Amino acid sequence: MSANEVVIVGGGPAGLSTALFLAHHRPALAERIVVLEKARYPRDKCCAGGLGARADRALSAIGVAIDVPSVPVNGVSAAFQDGEITLREGNIGRVVRRVEFDRALALAARARGVRIVEGARVTRVALGPGGARLEGSAGEILGRVVVGADGVGSVVRRAMGLSFGRLRAQAVEVDTEPVARDPARDLLHFDMRDRSFAGYLWDFPTRVEGRELVCRGAYVLHDGAAPAARPAPDAELVLRRRLSALGLDPGRYRVKRFAERGFDRGGPIARPGALLVGEAAGIDPMLGEGIAQAIAYGALAGEYLAERLDAGDRRFLDWGERVEGSMLGLDLRFRRRVMRGFYGGARERIERYLRDEPSFLRVGMRHFAGKPQPLRGALRAAATGALVAGQIGIEGLLARLPPRAAAHP
Repeated sequence: MSANEVVIVGGGPAGLSTALFLAHHRPALAERIVVLEKARYPRDKCCAGGLGARADRALSAIGVAIDVPSVPVNGVSAAFQDGEITLREGNIGRVVRRVEFDRALALAARARGVRIVEGARVTRVALGPGGARLEGSAGEILGRVVVGADGVGSVVRRAMGLSFGRLRAQAVEVDTEPVARDPARDLLHFDMRDRSFAGYLWDFPTRVEGRELVCRGAYVLHDGAAPAARPAPDAELVLRRRLSALGLDPGRYRVKRFAERGFDRGGPIARPGALLVGEAAGIDPMLGEGIAQAIAYGALAGEYLAERLDAGDRRFLDWGERVEGSMLGLDLRFRRRVMRGFYGGARERIERYLRDEPSFLRVGMRHFAGKPQPLRGALRAAATGALVAGQIGIEGLLARLPPRAAAHP
């Protein structure tokens, strides 16, 4: 049996970033932080691999650089029913493979003195006044504080007595060879044309063992996340249709499937002695962006834990408020509102507007990259966001936009 100050369940970007940022703010605590990872590195994780440059910027601020094979990204393209749009902003991020990225992040945490136990599947968490008792394949581990960074099926979340959450999605992906119709390899491509479900299809450039491939996937919103009344189709069937349309044989590729939990505003994400980060707490429900948001959770949690442990306060009463009041929380809440409007009944009209007035998408790209936002573009994007979120009608929106935007009804 071993006792620790902070036990982090989950060795992905959220858990490892929490450990790294906590160790940065309180170096003396580093050797009293333990991360429990159920698998062993290098282990693959289902993930499209899009990493916004803002995540690398956040890690760089504490002296961490994750140098792994990646494909640089300069922009995005989107296919709508009435046309396509391509936008570039210079370097906005990269596409990584989690099998390499997570291992490198773990090595960085170990270099800072954090202990990581691999092959440590947690099966039970008991929370009490004195801390947490965790049981699993690594035996019994005690911690004064436990952090749940263990994804959608979080054991820590269940131990806290919290529900699964209303906003959820299913995603599937495959790695295929490129085809002639693919966009340029410096773009993240989103296909919004399939109206049989709320969600989208994606094509991200990737590199696997030196081979230039394309990660193709389907993101399908379910249950409380999907505004449509009809039941959502199986994500694999959606992807198989897309592969066939591209002239690819769906049976040739290994399908990877994963679930996601969207951030639910106002939902509890802490209990005395325990808090949640990353997918266990909830991420972007509209597009499912995960890695950069996981690292943002870790940056926030590391600083927060340092403050609370210094004060001897393990109640974490305001962790939810800290998240919601941060830039991460603002981003998550905004995406949740936009999701409701975009996947609702006015989708065709909204898509036409987004295509003809690209300020909204351009601001999104700059946010993905962590770049400064020009005031005029941000104001135009905010007005567009009001339309997408259903706050005002399109006529009201056009009346409020600067002249150039209003010229595109």
